[in-house]
Amino acid sequence: MTDRAYPHILEKLRLLYGEQAPDVLAGLLEIIGNAQPLRAPLAVSEQDIMLITYGDMVQRRGEAPLKTLRRFLDDTLRPAVNCVHILPFYPYSSDDGFSVIDYFEVNPDLGTWDDISAFTDNYRLMFDGVFNHISQHSKWFQNFLRGVPPYTDYFAVVDDPTIDLSAVVRPRTLPLLYPFDTAAGTKYVWCTFSQDQVDLNFANPRVLLEVMQALLFYVRMGADFIRLDAIAFIWKEIGTDCIHRPQTHAIVQLLRDALDIAAPRTILITETNVPHAENISYFGNGSNEAQMVYNFALPPLALHTLRTGDASALTAWAATLKRPSDRATFFNFTASHDGIGVRPVTGILRQSEIDALVALALEHGGRVSSRTLPDGSQSPYELNISYFDAITHPDIAARDPDTAVARFMVSQSIALTLMGMPGIYFHSLFGSRNHTIKEPPRAINRAKLDADALRAELRDETSIRYKVFGRYLMLLNARRQEPAFHPLGDQRVLDAGPALFALERTPPGGGIPVLAVHNVTSGPVSFPLPAGQWRDLITGQRCAGGASLNLAPYQIAWLKYTN
Repeated sequence: MTDRAYPHILEKLRLLYGEQAPDVLAGLLEIIGNAQPLRAPLAVSEQDIMLITYGDMVQRRGEAPLKTLRRFLDDTLRPAVNCVHILPFYPYSSDDGFSVIDYFEVNPDLGTWDDISAFTDNYRLMFDGVFNHISQHSKWFQNFLRGVPPYTDYFAVVDDPTIDLSAVVRPRTLPLLYPFDTAAGTKYVWCTFSQDQVDLNFANPRVLLEVMQALLFYVRMGADFIRLDAIAFIWKEIGTDCIHRPQTHAIVQLLRDALDIAAPRTILITETNVPHAENISYFGNGSNEAQMVYNFALPPLALHTLRTGDASALTAWAATLKRPSDRATFFNFTASHDGIGVRPVTGILRQSEIDALVALALEHGGRVSSRTLPDGSQSPYELNISYFDAITHPDIAARDPDTAVARFMVSQSIALTLMGMPGIYFHSLFGSRNHTIKEPPRAINRAKLDADALRAELRDETSIRYKVFGRYLMLLNARRQEPAFHPLGDQRVLDAGPALFALERTPPGGGIPVLAVHNVTSGPVSFPLPAGQWRDLITGQRCAGGASLNLAPYQIAWLKYTN
């Protein structure tokens, strides 16, 4: 009966586990329930804007950081932001949370599950599913070392460390295999990211079932969105590149199947810092994998646009963006806790243009993280730098902060107007600069701030934080009130010349469109405005069409037809 009731699930389990598939399905249904799958509509609107933050990004002495963060957001951001991605808040041993010790606990240094639950009064929450790997200090791995069943087969192990693994796509320059002394002798464990982040063995169905337990636990604890971290690397198959394998997509589909049964309104988002065509493969057929994918090509393309004052590459790429269905869309961002990936623009920008972005990051006080290629050479992987300082050299920003802010806000407006849901990293929202602590390189954009000092800066009209935050609030409040910016709305990118990035957004099902026009240059530019009466949603000013709209350097206009 079970086999006949869930043929779409059984098919994927057969790909992964062969003859064990029926038994795995039975175990899966014990976890997720035995109900008819429901692929619900994508539960987002133009009012959904995601803040991306660590649980301790703002701190106050004597107070649990999660309490400090919630109070700060309540006081400064409501209702402009209604969704919060709290980056991994579980106990961890390295990588600022991405080496998880226990999937089911809150790091006591941050607070408790009650502190997480308190956010749900005012915010929709995104949790991280860090399922490719777990900390070597976790109970699972410690039991693996001791030879305690069933953990002896929970981790990806290579019997012969001399085997040729050069075809494996690497996101780091560190070794892929690390030796560990176990009760059964030395084992060489697969570690995609670091020795402290040991990769799980999804060829063992017990691991899949354990992950399903964690996934649905997060739903019960208040997650409306679940971000699948580094999901592209999750299936290991020697002799292949070990990325985007058919089994990997099957696992993503199974996670989606579980949510369709147990929590159909929960949104699955994949995080894959890879070339654009590979990235959007995680939409699947538009209804069977991720409802959203991180739009990884956007951050380097927006940076390239402001570096050159030429929107041609951005315009050409944006014109290719298509939603695969009415149940899926993009997650648009410009900055993150990691950096600005350069792999995603492979084939979109020329190599010389990518090299120029790498040089820019170094000139602007940033760092560059690399990865190892199959031939043993190294290639830039991501730029570690605050997005504000990436857009404008810090010395120039010091001399002319108003222009630096205007340039930065052009990049942010592009992300806010593109089809999809916007995600804003905490430090972008407040115009943060490069952090003085630069080791590891990603720490440059992960500064922890004193909550009261930040509030004071936000009251100082001369500060960059005040200027950026004020401009941001204007854009966010305008976006939230405009149906044309619905994540499932239509998009038409306009070829308005290299100096402008312009697009038309229309509400789902039709309605009054909005023209979003961005001058990406340091000079004035004219835009031919269609006939009729128009109102700028940002400033409230009205203008007549049928003539040219004159845009000042780095000016943004969100124009709605009002006839």
